[in-house]
Amino acid sequence: MNETAIKAEGLSKLYRISHLAKQKTIRDAVHHGMRLLWRRLRWKAQLNREEFWAVRDVSFEVKPGEIVGIIGRNGAGKSTLLKLLSRITDPTAGRITLRGRVASLLEVGTGFHPELTGRDNIYLNGAIHGLRRSEIRQKFDQIVEFAEIGQFLDTQVKRYSSGMYVRLAFAVAAHLEPDVLIVDEVLAVGDAAFQKKCLGKIREVSTERGRSVLFVSHNLSSVRQLCTRAILLEKGSVVADGLPGAAIAAYMRRDGTKVDIRHIAGDGAARITALKVAGAEAVSPIFGEMRIEIQYEARAPAGSLEFFILIYADDGECVAASFQTDSSQRVAAGSGGGTISVSFRNPFAPGRYLVSAGIFDAYRQFHDWVEFAESFEVIPGFADGRAFDQRLGRVSLQAQWSP
Repeated sequence: MNETAIKAEGLSKLYRISHLAKQKTIRDAVHHGMRLLWRRLRWKAQLNREEFWAVRDVSFEVKPGEIVGIIGRNGAGKSTLLKLLSRITDPTAGRITLRGRVASLLEVGTGFHPELTGRDNIYLNGAIHGLRRSEIRQKFDQIVEFAEIGQFLDTQVKRYSSGMYVRLAFAVAAHLEPDVLIVDEVLAVGDAAFQKKCLGKIREVSTERGRSVLFVSHNLSSVRQLCTRAILLEKGSVVADGLPGAAIAAYMRRDGTKVDIRHIAGDGAARITALKVAGAEAVSPIFGEMRIEIQYEARAPAGSLEFFILIYADDGECVAASFQTDSSQRVAAGSGGGTISVSFRNPFAPGRYLVSAGIFDAYRQFHDWVEFAESFEVIPGFADGRAFDQRLGRVSLQAQWSP
């Protein structure tokens, strides 16, 4: 029996990008256009070409039952790698070996016919994956129940929202029992409850059925909790491959002290535009005052906004959280925006920390969630006159003792 579900050997993908020279005047543009047309007509078009290696010399293996996270910055080559493994595009070099049936969920609506109903698309997707109609019928009710689209089952999918698309697409992909399930960042479109449901299903597919899963996400806490292994890509190449905590720590170290804002979830009715730690870049080690400011804009009235922050250590573990609802405070939503801040006394051990933040409403509908949008450094020092011993934990509690 073959013990490898996925095997990539020297996988590379080269794109050639053409550039037209910029023209300063209308006369130059007309002249250049005529010359270009003449060259093309004579099959001698000469364009400036730039070579871009989206994926370069990537090799790895995935065993049955493994959940492998693919992480890296935007443009690192994650989505291109999944498209190669899904046979959506051909590699420039290298070889791919896949065992069994592969189901991919890479983009909203992938594999759906917009003019067909949800019901028809379930059968269409099943047929594409090689299942007989009787086999699809056995899974049909489970798919519909998981997707939560019962009342829209006989509606054309072109009328579905992006969230409905994702719910149905994931339900189909996960329930048709593929040997390999490939999931890109598309799950970020769904709401928080459905994301949690999907992660649970991925874990079930892997642990209970022995299927292999490739999971791309900017949500590193999900990668840490869900995956058995993680691969870090940078500029199309593998720079780390191992336990999720180690790969995430490598990502944090290579990512610098400032991380670009990445919107990983939300409907966009309100969005975070900036996140910053007020004051100096290095804060006092223990019990010093800290303030985190969230700048936001509300693009449409949404009743009320509620904010939260999550603080992560440099290995990707979430070590603290604060929700605005804990203090029973809300910010009225409407057009425009503003700034909201949260203050606290710093309890953290020396080291580097990253901050995520989000906005939701009174109905727990996510408007935005940004991952690792700011960082801060805690310098070595003393807590109440004594040195902080990091062997005793990541935080020092400011607690009151009584007899």
